[in-house]
Amino acid sequence: MELNLHGKNLFQARIAVMSALKSAKASDYRLRVVHGYRGGTALGDMVRQEFRDHPRVLRIESTSNPGETVFVLREY
Repeated sequence: MELNLHGKNLFQARIAVMSALKSAKASDYRLRVVHGYRGGTALGDMVRQEFRDHPRVLRIESTSNPGETVFVLREY
């Protein structure tokens, strides 16, 4: 599952992530959140800080791309 936050402000991004987590099915293992990096780190910081303790998120993984964050929803 993938969510693209490009062009959204912090409020819109927060709502989009909450909606994606709420609508995630039991078959979804990961949620890849693409927030971008070149325009600043506000979206990425918000995603990592506000959703690290969310009940649907087991853990947050960083990738080699600083413009995306992966939420692990369940193990394989």
